[in-house]
Amino acid sequence: MGLKAPDSGRASWTFLSNHGHVLLAIARDPDATLREVAALVGITERAVQRIIADLEAGQYVERVRAGRRNRYKVHPELPLRHPIAAHRDIGSLIELVTDSRARNNEPASASAIATATRSKCP
Repeated sequence: MGLKAPDSGRASWTFLSNHGHVLLAIARDPDATLREVAALVGITERAVQRIIADLEAGQYVERVRAGRRNRYKVHPELPLRHPIAAHRDIGSLIELVTDSRARNNEPASASAIATATRSKCP
């Protein structure tokens, strides 16, 4: 029995929440638009907006205006929120899942993002 939702072509569940996926997308590309993050994660722009508001409220992400655009700064030193993983910081998660340059708020290379995106698809 497979883990795919009927006719969707996507996995029916993942190991990370949408909050985790949005955080990783921002870590990969701090200049990404809400639309770009939504497309990468597979949720609506409004959902991304709510998640970013949650991440900002928890001080995991900081929004910095750059002209007419937003740039996001991730605070990798903060601990993961669940008690099972609270001994690790989000920088450890970002390093594990993304290109290492994301730790320093540098955008990952286009090939690294493409590889990560392809690996999410079955």
